[in-house]
Amino acid sequence: MAEIAIKVTGVSKNFLLPHERRNSIKSKVVNLFKNTDKTVEVQHALKDISFEVKKGEFFGILGRNGSGKSTLLKILAEIYKPTSGDVNVKGKLVPFIELGVGFNPELTGRENVYLNGALLGFSKSEIDARYNDIVEFAELEGFMDQRLKNYSSGMQVRLAFSVATRADADILLIDEVLAVGDADFQRKCYDYFKSLKKLKKTVVFVSHDMSAIREFCDRAILIEKSKKIKEGNAEKVATEYSRLFLNLDDEAHSNQSNERWGDKRASFSSVKITSAKVLTEKSKTIDFTAEFTAHKDIDTLVSGSSITNAAGVEICGTNTQHQRIRLDDVKKGEKIKLSWSYDNIFSDGIHTINVTLHGLNSGSVADWWEGAEAFSVKREEKSPFPASPVISLAITRKASTK
Repeated sequence: MAEIAIKVTGVSKNFLLPHERRNSIKSKVVNLFKNTDKTVEVQHALKDISFEVKKGEFFGILGRNGSGKSTLLKILAEIYKPTSGDVNVKGKLVPFIELGVGFNPELTGRENVYLNGALLGFSKSEIDARYNDIVEFAELEGFMDQRLKNYSSGMQVRLAFSVATRADADILLIDEVLAVGDADFQRKCYDYFKSLKKLKKTVVFVSHDMSAIREFCDRAILIEKSKKIKEGNAEKVATEYSRLFLNLDDEAHSNQSNERWGDKRASFSSVKITSAKVLTEKSKTIDFTAEFTAHKDIDTLVSGSSITNAAGVEICGTNTQHQRIRLDDVKKGEKIKLSWSYDNIFSDGIHTINVTLHGLNSGSVADWWEGAEAFSVKREEKSPFPASPVISLAITRKASTK
């Protein structure tokens, strides 16, 4: 059984919200015997949350704004104490929460590196050894002797993020830091997270970016109205998160199934396989088209597709954004056909094609259609793996000289 890095058992957190100001001695004396039940409201930020994070696992925490996910992260970081329940953490933990807290705007970037490093437990000699790497990662070589108050907010967070990445931690808590900086710096952040996976670091990750959740996280939980409503595979939890943004009371959505759902700003009219429906070793690709119609004017759409095997494992997928194809200024009534082609890397068995339409924010789903079409793969050579790419293998043998 995998070693548990974090165990959360029955955690609840309440906050008291006063509705009457008592900031003077007179007001406190006057209201000394007054019933406070009517003047103080109890906010239940978290209600009976339980989960486990295994050592070396990327674990996502999803939820809409105000659901309680950041409160949970702060409890894990021991910034808050839970009202009830227990949290057990095994290993050194470093939080990437509210980066830049502790920075002094009157000090230079260089001085703040040493200040922030000291708060993270580094000695001066340790910061000396890491200083050049910190500055290079933050891309602030020409600004380190300027006062921090002259930095932009993005520059400050990049510097704080760069310092935090140098911490020697077993567990990292990450709260929405992938939106830092420009595209190149974000790519650098992604590369850093990929390196954490290789090093088997334990990461608890909060983000509204579902593509990041799907790419990095092994498992996830979904919190809604302070309660955990789903836990499991990151792909499934991310899909459930997207469904929270639908108005399910709307008559137009009342007939939606688990296989197809969305707000229908645009919807698929057909998905058709244009290559053979039965693939063999000789089949090069699986080709299909997906045609959709816009029912409203839409600024930008992203269309995606993926292929899943019979066990429910998603083998591969992509979308128009990843392929750098723009679907901008889509007009009501416009029909658009997409032609997809995937290399035949699939193992023996039945596979299904899934297609999606959503806005740039993957939470705004227009049409999500799982199992839109199906095809089968028949291979003489069976493989225990979900994919069977073409592999070249060469062996060189040399006779012994003895």
